[in-house]
Amino acid sequence: MLPRPRRPKTALKPKPTLKIQAPQPDFIIDETAPAPSGKQRRLLVAPHKHFIRFWKFWLDLGRNERFAIIAAMLLVFGAGAIGWFYFIQPNSNPSLTIIRHPKSKPVAPVTVPSPLTGLQVLPDLAKRPVTGVMIENSDAARPQSGLQAAGVVYEAIAEAGITRFLALFQDAQPQYIGPVRSLRPYYIDYAAPFQASIVHVGGSPDALAKVTSGGYRNLDEFANGGSFWRTTTRYAPHNVYTSFAKLDALNQQRGYTSSLFTSWPRKADKKLAAPTAKTIDLAISSSDFYAHYDYDAASNSYLRSEGGAPHLDFVSADDKTGVQLDPKVVIAMVVPQSQGALDASGAYYTDYDDTGGGPAYVFQDGGVTVGSWTKSSGTSQITFTDSAGAPIALNAGQTWITLVGDTSKVTYKP
Repeated sequence: MLPRPRRPKTALKPKPTLKIQAPQPDFIIDETAPAPSGKQRRLLVAPHKHFIRFWKFWLDLGRNERFAIIAAMLLVFGAGAIGWFYFIQPNSNPSLTIIRHPKSKPVAPVTVPSPLTGLQVLPDLAKRPVTGVMIENSDAARPQSGLQAAGVVYEAIAEAGITRFLALFQDAQPQYIGPVRSLRPYYIDYAAPFQASIVHVGGSPDALAKVTSGGYRNLDEFANGGSFWRTTTRYAPHNVYTSFAKLDALNQQRGYTSSLFTSWPRKADKKLAAPTAKTIDLAISSSDFYAHYDYDAASNSYLRSEGGAPHLDFVSADDKTGVQLDPKVVIAMVVPQSQGALDASGAYYTDYDDTGGGPAYVFQDGGVTVGSWTKSSGTSQITFTDSAGAPIALNAGQTWITLVGDTSKVTYKP
């Protein structure tokens, strides 16, 4: 069998080249960006066609249909905004954590009862040494300064019927005290139970002999002149003053940093609904030194007057009005008294038999408890008991104790 003849090879004609003019795009795409997908290319090539279609669709809709679509879009947008604000919005400061704690009430400072007055004071004040200051009460010495701040005041006759005060301080520290005057032996016996420093300007011969022996805390102006000054607004000897800035420094210098003593029992105020002793009169000597008290129910204290006028205390040298003294407790002690030795001025010192016991009138809460006082020795603490022999508890605050010669010197009215 013969082989099939081959076709002769002919030269292939070249295919014609078609030149197609590409349409210009409506948008220029950034060549550095990723290539768009087919759908994206269709949207980018002719976006105006889609807009024309949408616009025709929108015009074909009825008025109510268009309003419904707009309302639905606004509702969706509002819900999305709220969700973004509450659930999707990131913390503006992720590193900051705010923890809110409930407000706590301010803590009141811890206080303790003052050993001298029973008032609540800071613990450091309750540990201070007791300091007793002899304060004059002649007409030339009035008004005094510092008495209002004293925790306890003893009132007795110094000489010639003129009374004098022993003012005891512990937690209070007035900076203007005076006039400071001389000492008598019985004032030492009332200061000693409090282990008090005794501040005075000289004294009677027997008082000076006593205070310089026996271990008393003697702060005489004669030996400590730098702790006192003389004011120019009064004439001597009624012009010696001191302050606790100076007395504290003097106590520290002498090593008197605390005082150990037996405190009087204290109680809470308990005002009587119907006061039985609204006015008190103590006839100590002459009328110029009579003590009168008016009970003030609002403060449950006793407004003090003497010589027929309110008894004022000036807190500074510039004070022009003063404040009326108003102790919380007034006690009248009936203490036997006698004429003592003759002093340098020709007057006789008064002498008291301040140990032993006798009648006592304790005024507080608008009433009176008639009882007794007892003091076994010069250095022992005085005690007050009622008619049944039970200790009398005192209201917290200033206690003013006046020595009178007999029970007839004490009167009071409801």
